[in-house]
Amino acid sequence: MRPACALLALGSLVLTTTGDLSPDVCSQTFNSGVKPGFPKTIKTNNPGVLKAARYSVERFNNCTNDIFLFKESHVSRALVQIVKGLKYMLDMEIGRTTCKKTEHPNLDNCDFQTNHTLKMILSCYSEVWVIPWLQRFEVPVLHCH
Repeated sequence: MRPACALLALGSLVLTTTGDLSPDVCSQTFNSGVKPGFPKTIKTNNPGVLKAARYSVERFNNCTNDIFLFKESHVSRALVQIVKGLKYMLDMEIGRTTCKKTEHPNLDNCDFQTNHTLKMILSCYSEVWVIPWLQRFEVPVLHCH
């Protein structure tokens, strides 16, 4: 008889503790917009986004044979995910500048091409992994067209 009484008491305890939860609490817990480890939308003018965009462009410039440097012109969408650092996912446009690669200028001082034959704008998707405590930046994904 004792095990049956203990089981009955445990069942009553479970019913009383779970019965107190209102549907609002459950919907808040399971339907919250923030989930750990999931990408989250971030403002496109966020300093981290702007740095990630610049690293993407620098990688693009190092991988192309173009005479001129490209520079980020517009970030249309940005996501960030916490993964042993920060992973930025960016949709952006980059444009050809008037600065030549051989001059090694600062991109901030480069203007976009206005000459119709030299002007070029590309749409890019980039992923930038930032590990601040190691001062490390990687661009594992960069697709431009």
